[in-house]
Amino acid sequence: MDAPAFRHLDIPTLGERLSSDTPLTLVDIRDPMSFAEGHIPGSRHLDNDSVAALLEEIPRERPLVVVCYHGHSSQQAADWLAGQGFAEVYSLDGGFAGWRLRYPERVER
Repeated sequence: MDAPAFRHLDIPTLGERLSSDTPLTLVDIRDPMSFAEGHIPGSRHLDNDSVAALLEEIPRERPLVVVCYHGHSSQQAADWLAGQGFAEVYSLDGGFAGWRLRYPERVER
């Protein structure tokens, strides 16, 4: 079996990257209501209806971070997105739940 084409990213590293204004694309695959209730600033909601626009709009060379609830579902999505030609794809370990615990002040509604 091939190794996944994505990498794991921990919450503190993502926090540093966002603070340093490193260009990256942040996608959140949780359900729309959960996303509306809170998400990482700068993230965009990604689902079956919005994936075509993402594939069209986002440069393949820009790092892409996938966020889900706890860091499990994002691994499958990250693997799929890596297969779509994105050069640098990450799954956020701990997901949004972990982010909210560590950075409650960095949650956008």
